[in-house]
Amino acid sequence: MIKAIVTDIEGTTSAIDFVTQVLFPYARERLGSYIGEHAQQPKVKAILQEVARIAKLDAENYPALSAELERWIDQDRKLTPLKSLQGMIWEHGYRNGDFRAHVYDDAVAQLQHWHRQGLSLYVYSSGSILAQKLFFGHSEAGDLRPLFSDYFDTTTGPKREAASYREISREIDMPAQNILFLSDIVEELDAAAEAGMHTAWLQREGELHNHPRHQAVQSFSDITLP
Repeated sequence: MIKAIVTDIEGTTSAIDFVTQVLFPYARERLGSYIGEHAQQPKVKAILQEVARIAKLDAENYPALSAELERWIDQDRKLTPLKSLQGMIWEHGYRNGDFRAHVYDDAVAQLQHWHRQGLSLYVYSSGSILAQKLFFGHSEAGDLRPLFSDYFDTTTGPKREAASYREISREIDMPAQNILFLSDIVEELDAAAEAGMHTAWLQREGELHNHPRHQAVQSFSDITLP
């Protein structure tokens, strides 16, 4: 019996285009100026030190760090310091009303339905927890944060490794067989299934392809709880 549902964001609850065409460019255009203005703040300084460590750069060479972060954005790297800094920049954009997050209508309706049924809902995305909260707090459908019990990001572990899903199961204190994980990425679903979770493969575009291990659906309204 499913008691908790963990969902991805990009391509699952929300259009990938919003992230790639709105959020990523917004952060990329403002990286240099944001670092210049906030580099000495403790949280930002710690992030830049981690970027410098990974890229083997001088932590005080802000132009080089900015250029490296821009490359990571272009390569869609799932690195925690990048995601953390992006979240900080997006926070300004959300609060300034520069954009609102896209969420599919079927996802909003079904998440609300599951919440009314008493199911515990969680988010697991490569975006930082701050970015996730901003995303659902400033969506086109309003503030959806009350629907979710907690959020997980890459600090829990890579999304394509089973150990990450075992850790989520431990964190929410629930057996994996009582959890349903939703994603548009088969490799993530494979990892969740290896950890013992039930899975649903969201295929928003094109023809529906069945899978021997994962429930295949085109919208949240098609999902059957095992």
